[in-house]
Formats: sequence, structure tokens, C-alpha cells
Amino acid sequence: MKRLSVLVVLISSLLSILVSCNGDKKRHNPEQTKTLDEIGGYQLGEVAEDFNLKNVDGSMVSLASVAAEKGYIVTFTCNECPFSKLYEDRLIALHNKYASQGYAVVAINSNSPENVKEGYEAMQSRAEEKGFPFPYLVDEGQKVYPKFGAVRTPHVFLLDKELKVQYIGAIDDSAKSPEEVSVKYVENAIEALENGKKPNPNLTKAIGCPIKASKT
Repeated sequence: MKRLSVLVVLISSLLSILVSCNGDKKRHNPEQTKTLDEIGGYQLGEVAEDFNLKNVDGSMVSLASVAAEKGYIVTFTCNECPFSKLYEDRLIALHNKYASQGYAVVAINSNSPENVKEGYEAMQSRAEEKGFPFPYLVDEGQKVYPKFGAVRTPHVFLLDKELKVQYIGAIDDSAKSPEEVSVKYVENAIEALENGKKPNPNLTKAIGCPIKASKT
């Protein structure tokens, strides 16, 4: 009888651990990115519309005004999202590697300024703190990100020189750590274009925080 009681306790403990682990997996499993049709943004191969947004230095920046002979690494990001912060140094590295090859990094913050930590002044502080060598633009009125179909931060759209969308998704396959990256999606996409090929894959799941829409 005593052995049976001990066995029941052990089984109950194991069940509790399993339930807890499954719950943690559910909590930490990122949402699946919606399909392009569900998002309603640019499709692969479509030509993106140029924009004219305010940079952290006060100037107005459009894709046409950026010196990029071959393409643009348009990245929707923000100040506060932990995923965005994990990728800031990697965005800087992309700029340092590809700006001289004709590909410009252009970062856009589309989060609602109702959160002062995502407002323009906070963007200026973040850009100065990190020493961003690329434009960091504010999507005033949140008009640009729906056109692209951006849903998370960071979310990358690789455009060629004709502004055709060639790749959509994540920067690489390890948000947690650059040391654990095994596939560099954006770099591989650029290399494919450089070799006259289509990126493969040309669509991956963007991992990050949802872009926060204004409540007004």
C-alpha cells in the first residue's frame, strides 16, 4: 500500500512537470507569420512604392535619395523589442559589408508613438547610442508598413535596384545569438542576386514583436 502511494505521488509529479514544460513551450513558441495574401502587403516580384520619411537627423529620406546602386535592405525595427535589439549589431554588420557593394540598409520604426519609448526622440537617442551608420526613419502616420506587409520587428524586405521585392522575412535563423546562426538569409539572398539567381528561400518567417498600431 505504501509503495502504491509513493508511485502515485511520483506519477503526479511527473505529470505536473510535463504540463509545465508544455506550457512553457507554448508561451515561448513565436506566432507563425501570416501568409503574404493574409497580410496584404507586397508580393514577391512586385515593385515597392517609394516613400519619404523623416530620419533621426531631421532630414527627409526616400529610397531614391539613398546611394544604392544595386538594392535596399529595408528593415522594419524599433527601439524596445528584445528581438530588434538582438539584431541591431547584425544590421550594422550588414551595412558595413554591403554598403560598398551597392546595397543600402534602411531601417524604419513603424510602432505607434503613443509609447514614448518608441517616439522620435527615443529613436534619436537609440541611433546615437548604437551609432547607426544607416538611416533610421519614423513611419509617421503608420502609412508605410501596411504597404510592405510588415508585421514584426525586425522584418526585412530586400529590394533590387528597380525596387522589386526579392526576399521577405528574417535576417538569419538565430535571433538568440549570432554565434548560433547557421543560415544567413539576407546575405544568401544578396549573393544569389549578385550571381544572377533568385534567392532561395525568398520567404521566411519573421521572428519578433508585433508592430504596434496606433489606438486612434
